[in-house]
Amino acid sequence: MCAAAAVTSLPQYGTRRISARPWFSSIPIRCISSSSANPAVDVDIDVDSARTTGADSSSTSASGGRSSSPFFPKKNQTLELVCESLGFKGKGICKAADTGFVLMCDRALPGERFIGRVSRKKSSYAEVKKLKTIVPHHHMVEAPCQYASYCGGCKTQNLSYEAQIKYKEQQVHDLIVHVGRFDHRDPKFADVIKPIVRCQEQYHYRNKMEFSFGADKWVPDVKEKNEQGFALGLHAPGFFDKVLDVDKCLLQSEAANKVLAITQENWRDPNLSLSPYNVHTHFGFLKHLMIRTGRNISNGFPELMVNFVTSSYKPELLEPLVEKITTIPEVVSVMNNVNTSVGNTSVGEQEYTLYGKSAITEMLRGLSFEISANSFFQTNTKQADVLYEIIEECVGLRGDGSEIVLDLFCGTGTIGLTLARRAGHVYGYEVVPEAILDARRNAELNNIHNATFIQGDLNKINDSFGKEFPRPDIIISDPTRPGMHMKLIKYLLKVRAPRLVYVSCNPATCARDLDYLCHGVSEQGLSGCYHLKSITPVDMFPHTPHIECVCLLELA
Repeated sequence: MCAAAAVTSLPQYGTRRISARPWFSSIPIRCISSSSANPAVDVDIDVDSARTTGADSSSTSASGGRSSSPFFPKKNQTLELVCESLGFKGKGICKAADTGFVLMCDRALPGERFIGRVSRKKSSYAEVKKLKTIVPHHHMVEAPCQYASYCGGCKTQNLSYEAQIKYKEQQVHDLIVHVGRFDHRDPKFADVIKPIVRCQEQYHYRNKMEFSFGADKWVPDVKEKNEQGFALGLHAPGFFDKVLDVDKCLLQSEAANKVLAITQENWRDPNLSLSPYNVHTHFGFLKHLMIRTGRNISNGFPELMVNFVTSSYKPELLEPLVEKITTIPEVVSVMNNVNTSVGNTSVGEQEYTLYGKSAITEMLRGLSFEISANSFFQTNTKQADVLYEIIEECVGLRGDGSEIVLDLFCGTGTIGLTLARRAGHVYGYEVVPEAILDARRNAELNNIHNATFIQGDLNKINDSFGKEFPRPDIIISDPTRPGMHMKLIKYLLKVRAPRLVYVSCNPATCARDLDYLCHGVSEQGLSGCYHLKSITPVDMFPHTPHIECVCLLELA
């Protein structure tokens, strides 16, 4: 346990001062429950990666003397804190003196001294709400977006980009060491973790944004956090029923912002009889506005799809909006997804084309991809091209057309299809039926005939899994945030493909799975069989806490 500075009395604030310390000083090495039905999601590593395993038996009292009992914060207690680092999900990490007890605060940044109130208390950590900044954080810059302090999307816009990628790189390093159990003292370790690949465009990089219509407008710095009035924008952090009204978003394209602006200017017009869906009463028409940006494969010009998600099919109500939006030259498609359920998801049971095409296109690694209203596609196209180039280098196909590639969690087939040109055959596996249909359509669009896409749930595989395709030479696994299920880990350790490329959007579960694959799982009687050759962090989404990692493993 790291020693911490003294706890001192601060009568002017009625608080206690808690010193910040490195947040991985005593992280549990292993997190697994052998009785869990799904070990891949059994442990919330996002939070628990910052917790401690114990506490010193002594602490410093508010008066500076020694106390026989250690200090642990209590709910609603007000504290003066110093943030030293960023944890996963971008939360600031502080530690209580002597006990090493972890306190996590949203929107606290390294170097910031602030007053916070304990809002949630658990046995191993507490969450704190920031009340007042005393000393600003290091590497401070002015956020260009007027909503940055309130919107839940860009939490680190006021942190310099150099500092952002530094802390992301450090998070990956710490997780690999403390969760993945890789020895940083090994001379070869420095060559394993590569420098983070920065994003060249820090704004206007998203090709998809989803805005919500709301009956309750959320107003920052107002006690009740809402006022009477409709809103179109982004959900207020922590609220499913309140919406922050937004006129533009600096993460989407300029053309997409034109669509948002025209919609904002017109949808409240009482003559249009448009109403936002109310999640409490379940009355109202407009649920979401989704804007997707693609590229015309013939001339390279941008093209936009606008998708209105509504509670019923009434195209005559949307017609005035459609007429105004389609004056924007880039808009080539206007869709209407109808979601009649009380849920507020953006995927409808029925889909209608109100204007133009039913799909737009995009180019990635020299291939063309069709993108429909509900298709999955990498959100940052330019950085996805960089990401896929790294994946191709790790896969290392010989190019003689003899190797079998197994693409797990293949989605719409983008990774596998970019490799198919140099592979013997690509087999993609994915749980979402619509994604499999998109993958097959994309293979046909690019005249690729050596790719087979199979629909199935990789969390529910059994001993027969793998019999529908030849033994793979190379496996690519690109799981969702919870990582890989233990059933899939067992398969990978059993099949022993010579090369395994793990693509992760969650470095915490990635580190856990790398531990299983390289060091084994004693509780399950499994021995690891891989060496970690490299791990490359990639910043796909500047100003957010998200980190992508590409990991290369080879048989030991």
